[in-house]
Amino acid sequence: MRATTIHGPGDIRVTEVPDPVLQSPTDAIVKVTAGCICGSDLWPYRGQNDVEVGATIGHECLGVVEEVGSEVTSFRAGDHVIVPFCHCDNTCAHCAAGVQSACTNLSMTTSGQAEYALVGQAEGSLVKLDGASDPALVPSLLALSDVMPTGWHAAVAAGVPEGGTVVVVGDGAVGLCGVLAASVMGAERVIAMSRHESRQQIATAFGATHLVAARGREGAAEVKEITGGIGADAVLECVGTDDAMGTAFAVARPGSTVGFVGVPHGVELPVRRMFQKNVGLRGGMAPVRRYLPELLDHVLAGRMDPGRVFDLSLPLEEAAEGYRAMDERRAVKVLLEP
Repeated sequence: MRATTIHGPGDIRVTEVPDPVLQSPTDAIVKVTAGCICGSDLWPYRGQNDVEVGATIGHECLGVVEEVGSEVTSFRAGDHVIVPFCHCDNTCAHCAAGVQSACTNLSMTTSGQAEYALVGQAEGSLVKLDGASDPALVPSLLALSDVMPTGWHAAVAAGVPEGGTVVVVGDGAVGLCGVLAASVMGAERVIAMSRHESRQQIATAFGATHLVAARGREGAAEVKEITGGIGADAVLECVGTDDAMGTAFAVARPGSTVGFVGVPHGVELPVRRMFQKNVGLRGGMAPVRRYLPELLDHVLAGRMDPGRVFDLSLPLEEAAEGYRAMDERRAVKVLLEP
């Protein structure tokens, strides 16, 4: 099959790789109808994560079931499905506690930017759609495989209060989805920290009431001014860098919580500030399957349109250009069509 592969920093290719095959009776093979590039894919692309030369890359996709293992009973060939980026049995003790991203049988999509993807624990992971989707809905449905549940998880972890003030640190696709999540959850004031006009426009469409372009201490001072010196009731950290985490704690009011979903790179927590201000930290890898039914209902009912984060669509063969566009901030998020 044709698949996006990574060969080193800045070296993305679309190459021929072996088709996936069922490895377990709990597996399914899905023919990908839409995939995309994630901000976290840029870490290895930029040389900040180790790279296995020639490995497939991409973990977000929609598709049609091609084949299922003998223990997969709720799905069959021809079913249209959303594939969560993290796979779970949805029955273990951790799944039952709502932490499907720590399932005892956890696996990940590894070829979401390809013609076919292998899904482990398909019975507990896949979410069935009612036939082929309206093309206009595809971007929003694709967003449910990762970025929208991840932004939602940040909001849940931070405890976004109805009528409260929320600050979102990060204006990538996850941060923008965090803005949308806070708005849908009923926050009265949503402050998006963004200095890119195209992303500010999406943030505003998603419900941001204030935009702060400044970074560091200046940005934190602007947030304090907006909040009358109090700070935010909940903060969503959606980047994963030390600067972003520092900003998140700088704008959090005493007694609040920072919800973090940015994959940490070089982060050192300000433990003394956390202690002195009673500011908590919760979050981590999003349990996508936990949130998918509710978020799918929101999308189908027209209450949210997370697909607006896709501002560039390319054929699979042009995946390398998609990576360049996101790395150079010419695109927020790129949709790939096999």
